[in-house]
Amino acid sequence: MSAALVAAIVQARMGSTRLPGKVLMELAGRPLLWHVLERARRVPGIDRLIVATTRQPADDAIEAFCRAEGCACHRGSEDDVLDRYHGAAQEAGATVVVRITADCPLLDPEVSGRVVEALDRNGCDYASNTLEQTFPDGLDTEAFTAAALDKAWREARLASQREHVTPYLWQNGGLFTLCAVKQARDLSALRWTVDRPEDLAFVRAIYGHLHRPGSVFHMDAILALLERHPELERINQGIRRNEGYEKSLRTDHIVASPAQGDRGRDGT
Repeated sequence: MSAALVAAIVQARMGSTRLPGKVLMELAGRPLLWHVLERARRVPGIDRLIVATTRQPADDAIEAFCRAEGCACHRGSEDDVLDRYHGAAQEAGATVVVRITADCPLLDPEVSGRVVEALDRNGCDYASNTLEQTFPDGLDTEAFTAAALDKAWREARLASQREHVTPYLWQNGGLFTLCAVKQARDLSALRWTVDRPEDLAFVRAIYGHLHRPGSVFHMDAILALLERHPELERINQGIRRNEGYEKSLRTDHIVASPAQGDRGRDGT
């Protein structure tokens, strides 16, 4: 991908519904967001890293964190996250965007790198390891061209399409070429993301066993740990995947896109 500028954009905000402030909560002596950025920096093929947060006063803390860590920070709409990504991508000068969320401190750079590589190798508009879910929840990575992002930004009208950034892309296979990254073993039932207090307790337990300063551990190490300590999986059992997206679908409605003259509500 030598001619491209690949920007990993990490969406983060303090106003999480189920676990407010989670992105700056402590994990192995650092804020959770620090660990996500440390893993994102190690994804092969990434040229630039930027945090996309909101203009809400509570997210001043995220901007201050980014400033202290020397990481670029873009601030935009709270509810229209598609608009926020579009602005961050333009600010970064990206031709390819890699979408990462700040609630994934077990993100595997090697898995994410497979998604970035698949986009380049197949020449597609959108690649992800979520089109066909075979990886644990929390290793989710999406990569797409800036041109596809721009088209979605201009044309997406449903609130769910704008809040969750990419549905307009993967719902419209006739408009975009899609590429699924998957593995033979289906691990999609495993929950490694942080959305509730139980999830944070699980991730802290994993880090307690595997974290070593200056390095990151990968999916295989976590799987081996869970084989030795199956009781760890019970910490956050019973929580459904994609609760936030399901909620958006239940309350879906038509909205005007910023490209149609409405800059959206100030706020993820």
